[in-house]
Amino acid sequence: MLPAAYLLALSSAASWLGMMVVHESGHVLHAWFSGGRVARVVLHPLVFSRTDLSENPHPLFVAWGGVVWGCVLPLVLAAVGRACRFRFAFLLRFFAGFCLVANGAYLATSLLMPVGDSEDLLTLGAPLWTLVGAGAFMAAGGFAMWNRIGVEFGFGDQVVSRPAIVFALSCLVLLAAGMLGWSALPSWS
Repeated sequence: MLPAAYLLALSSAASWLGMMVVHESGHVLHAWFSGGRVARVVLHPLVFSRTDLSENPHPLFVAWGGVVWGCVLPLVLAAVGRACRFRFAFLLRFFAGFCLVANGAYLATSLLMPVGDSEDLLTLGAPLWTLVGAGAFMAAGGFAMWNRIGVEFGFGDQVVSRPAIVFALSCLVLLAAGMLGWSALPSWS
């Protein structure tokens, strides 16, 4: 049972960091697509990520970019992993589910406590029902992605493979090191 807990903890931590990277990438992509200028992207393993813009001609479009690409990119990665029969495709599926649940909860909880992007979206005129509806749909999709992968995490009869633990640990270390390196770079402005 201990290897299963290791794999779940490492995968969750790596998914959190990866989710912040793809989420902020979505804001950056939408800023670039809409003629905005990115001043700074805050990515550090110990703080909440954010994207600061010096020019933002389409703030509503940019605000939606984080959750849109924060879900689409992990889903594409999981689909590619499955299509290529990648040995650890279940970890990519876990990551996609994690991103859907995290981004969905981020939006859906705006009903009770709008913060960050959800607060920005509401301030910019997005109807509350779109945030709650999209968030509930995303979170439900994330839970569906997690359906029946517990066995591959070692919960049940299957034994956790040590290479899966090494892969999850490697992803966590690479993401954390990359974020630390990114945060050491000078600001874009």
